[in-house]
Amino acid sequence: MADQERDAQVRVRRADRPGDLGWMVMTHGEIYAEQFGWSTEFEALVARIVADSAGNHDPAREAAWIAEVDGQRAGCILLAAGEQPGVAKLRILLVTATARGLGVGSRLVGECLDFARASGYQQVTLWTNDILTSARRIYENHGFTLTDEEKHHSFGHDLVGQTWTLDLGA
Repeated sequence: MADQERDAQVRVRRADRPGDLGWMVMTHGEIYAEQFGWSTEFEALVARIVADSAGNHDPAREAAWIAEVDGQRAGCILLAAGEQPGVAKLRILLVTATARGLGVGSRLVGECLDFARASGYQQVTLWTNDILTSARRIYENHGFTLTDEEKHHSFGHDLVGQTWTLDLGA
């Protein structure tokens, strides 16, 4: 893995090219079905999140990013305004299997949080599920704390949803 890390060219850019938004939706659907057996209900949720962001967003306060490894899409993340003033939502973090271990997820979250700070947000929240342990480690490493948990049945499975929060003033 060390040779792969040394040789891979990782780049994070705005998700502003044709195909980026569709790739986000398709890749979420495929990866979560393969790894966790999640139904297309999850892909539909991601499609709504991406469509809402693309169709009606304030570019000064909301954005999406794509990570590329050696010129190929390998990850994504999105920042959307929350329901409360000063609060943003981190959404749809994803890193493909071939890009894991290269720091792609952490770079995406870092880019997202830098943008949130520059945009004047005081807090960033996110919702995830407890089985997504790699993502949770990334969130914890960036200072997020677990603020709520709730069991739910979604995507064809019994899951434990989690809300994580980061105060940006610290």
